[in-house]
Amino acid sequence: MKKKRVTLKDLASELGVAISTVSRALKDHPDIDKVLTKKIKTLAQQRNYIPNPLAMGLLRQQTRVIGVIVPDLATYFFSSIISGIEDELQQAGYYIVISSSKETLEKEIECVYNLLNLRIDGLIVCLAQNSNQTDHFRKVLDHDVPLVFFDRVCLEKEVSTVVVDNVSMAKDITTHFFANGARKIAHITGPKHLNIVQERTEGYLKGLAEVGLPFEKEYLIHTDLSTESAALAIRNLLNLPQRPDALLGVNDTVIFGAMKEIKQCGLAIPDDLLLAGFSDEFHATVVEPNLTSVAHPTHDIGRNAAKLILEQIEEEKAIQKKIVLNTALHIRASSLRQKK
Repeated sequence: MKKKRVTLKDLASELGVAISTVSRALKDHPDIDKVLTKKIKTLAQQRNYIPNPLAMGLLRQQTRVIGVIVPDLATYFFSSIISGIEDELQQAGYYIVISSSKETLEKEIECVYNLLNLRIDGLIVCLAQNSNQTDHFRKVLDHDVPLVFFDRVCLEKEVSTVVVDNVSMAKDITTHFFANGARKIAHITGPKHLNIVQERTEGYLKGLAEVGLPFEKEYLIHTDLSTESAALAIRNLLNLPQRPDALLGVNDTVIFGAMKEIKQCGLAIPDDLLLAGFSDEFHATVVEPNLTSVAHPTHDIGRNAAKLILEQIEEEKAIQKKIVLNTALHIRASSLRQKK
């Protein structure tokens, strides 16, 4: 049987004093007699009393709990961002409650309402892949709960966000492909409503224009960001009369799905097809050949998101901000074609 947690009420009842007296004694309040204070502290120690920060926060109309919603808890990308959020918030005396939307709008909505029921002091979110509504987030704002988005964002004119320069990086990869001999550059991307999809597609198109290559619409394929949809996309690309000789993925997961299909078709990477992705997941340096990818400052993304939520909580008239962080293109074997 689970042991019952000792409460202030239990201590007060055992000693025959008021709950408020126990509470103040445990905080060394000067109005409480020193002998009684010592007696209360001794009993609390004997009974293994542990303060309940949530209950204490509710008394102050503040829980000091921040909700965090991410699409996936299994990737290095999101776990590193969460670590940055936690590091920053712990220094300020806040706790975090983490929820995963599992890349679905329905689960995302459920997470939002569950966290609101916990009376969180703020909410930090990265959108699910099919999150194309904002009503649940407007409900957060209606409750006067500070809201910050990172990476995949919405309501940019109303709330603070932390993002990276997706356009520049996608353009740089496209021109890098060209410099390595590619002339038929394809892009497997994600759902059209996501900001990262729009921005990386824009960068891809700018890269093509910069090197004087025409845009071929059959070389741009939208997916649901799964490895399965990426495999289907690459099959379609490889069956074209003029198959691509380079492929930019909207993220590394898409490229990992494509790599298996490419090898099964008997094609060599990078000799037949140059590859690059976004997010620089751990597996990028494990797969063969090692994957060229854009590394995000994940820990800094988390810390900056936490700083923005703290500003919203602690400053009476905090203004909406957009923080754009720099990324780094890690060029590896998958996009380097040896000159013959």
